[in-house]
Amino acid sequence: MSSLTLSAPRQSGRLLIYKVLGYLLLLLSVVHLSGAAVSVYFNENTFWTFLGTAATCVIVGYSLTLMGRDAVAMKQRQLFLLTTLSWLVICVFSALPFWLIIPNSSFTNAWFETVSGITTTGATVYSGLDNLPKGILYWRAILNWIGGIGIIVMAIAILPALKIGGMRLFKTESSDTSEKILPRSSSMSAAIGGVYLVLSLVTAIAYYLAGMNGFDAITHMMATVATGGFANYDASFGVYKEMPQIYWLSSFFMLLAAMPFVLFISMVKGDRKALWKDPQVRAFLLIVAFCTALLTYYQVAHNARGAFDALTHSLFNVVSIITTCGFASEDYTLWGNMAVMLFFYITFAGACSGSTSGGLKIFRIQLSAMLLVKQLKLLIHPKAVWSQKYGGKSVDDQLLGNVLAFCFIYFASIGFIALMLSFYELDLVTAVTGAATAVANVGPGLGSIIGPAGNFSSLPDGAKWWLSLGMLLGRLEILTLVVLFSPSYWRY
Repeated sequence: MSSLTLSAPRQSGRLLIYKVLGYLLLLLSVVHLSGAAVSVYFNENTFWTFLGTAATCVIVGYSLTLMGRDAVAMKQRQLFLLTTLSWLVICVFSALPFWLIIPNSSFTNAWFETVSGITTTGATVYSGLDNLPKGILYWRAILNWIGGIGIIVMAIAILPALKIGGMRLFKTESSDTSEKILPRSSSMSAAIGGVYLVLSLVTAIAYYLAGMNGFDAITHMMATVATGGFANYDASFGVYKEMPQIYWLSSFFMLLAAMPFVLFISMVKGDRKALWKDPQVRAFLLIVAFCTALLTYYQVAHNARGAFDALTHSLFNVVSIITTCGFASEDYTLWGNMAVMLFFYITFAGACSGSTSGGLKIFRIQLSAMLLVKQLKLLIHPKAVWSQKYGGKSVDDQLLGNVLAFCFIYFASIGFIALMLSFYELDLVTAVTGAATAVANVGPGLGSIIGPAGNFSSLPDGAKWWLSLGMLLGRLEILTLVVLFSPSYWRY
C-alpha cells in the first residue's frame, strides 16, 4: 500500500511532463508553419521542409499529450526536470530545418545553431548568411525571440526555488513559499509577455523607419529584444555603417531588453521611477557609460578617429557585449589591446536579472562585493552585527552564500569547458573566450577564429558539442541543470 502511495505522485508528475512537452511541440509546430509562410511569401521551396517539420511536431506532440492525458499534479521539484527537458526537446525539433535545408549541414552544425539561437547566444557556424533563404534567416531570428521570452518566464517561475535568480529580490513578500510561487508567477509571466510584445513592436517599427527593409526590421527586432545577436549578414550590423542612426536605436533597445521586465510593469502601474530606483539598473548604466567613455577616448587618442564615430561604435559594441546580444558593427579587436581586454571583462558581466540577457548578472556582482565589504569589516570588528540591504530590502547570509556559490560554479564551468576545448588543440584565446562566451551567452569570442570577424564553423564537432553544453548551462543558470545530477533530487 505504501509503495503505491509513494509511486502515485511520481507517476502523475511523469505524465504531466509528457503532457507539457506535447503541448510545447504543438505550439512549436505553429512556429514551423510561420517559417513555411515566410517561405511562401518569398517564393522559396523551403516551404515543403517547414511543412514536414511542422507535421513531425504535431505527430510527436499529440502522442505525448495522449500519454499524459491522465496527469493531475506535479511537484515543484519536478519543474527543474521539466524545464531542462523542454529546452532540449525544443532544440531537437528546431534543429530539423537547419539540418534539412542548408546544403551540406551536419546535425552537429544544426544543433549548435539551434542551441545558440534558443539560448540567445548568437554564435553561428554558418557563413554566407547574405545568400541563405529568407525562411532560414527568419527561423534563426524566431528562435532568438522564443528563447528571449523563455528565460524571463523561467526566471519568474523556476529559479526562485533554487535561490539563485535575481527575481527573488523583486518579490513583494519575503515569506514566499513554494505553493505561492506558481499561481503568482503565472499572472506575472502574462504581464511580462505583454511588455515583451510591445517592446518587439516598437523596435520593429523604429528599425523600419530608420532605414531597414521590412524583413530585416522584423528579424533584427527579434534578435535585439531577445539580446540574441543573430543578424542576417556575415558582417552583422556592419552592413549599416552608413546609417549611424540604426546603431543608436539598436543600442537603446538592447539596453531596454537588458532591464528587469518586472520594473516596466511597475512603471505602467504608476511607479515612474521604478527603473532608476533599482540598484542593479543604476550600476548597469554606470558601467555602460564608463566603458563607452573609456573606449571613445581610447579610439580618438590612439586611432585618430572622429569623436562621434568613435562614440557611436563604442556605445553599440559595449552595449551589445554587456547585454550578451552579440551584434558587431566592426571588428573591435583591431581597436587596440586595451579594447580587447575591456571587451573580455564585460563578457562575464551580463546585464540585469529578469531581463533577456545572459551572463553573471549585475546583481550577483553587487552582492559579491557586499559580502567582501562585510568580511573586511568583520576583520576589524569581529563581534559586530551588520545589517545588509539591497534595494531597500534585507539580504540574509544565506542569499549571499548562494550567490557566492553560484559565482564559483559559473567560473568553474567556464574553466572546465575551456579545458575540454583545449583537448581539440584550440589555442588559449579561442578556448577561454569560447567557453566564456558560451556560458555567458554572448556570441562572439576573441581571436582570429571566433572573434567578431569570424564564426564557429571551423571548430571540430566535439568542440561544438561542448560549447552547446556551455550555452545550455548558462541559459539555464547552471544549477537548474546541475541539480538533476544530484542523487538527492531523485529521492522521494
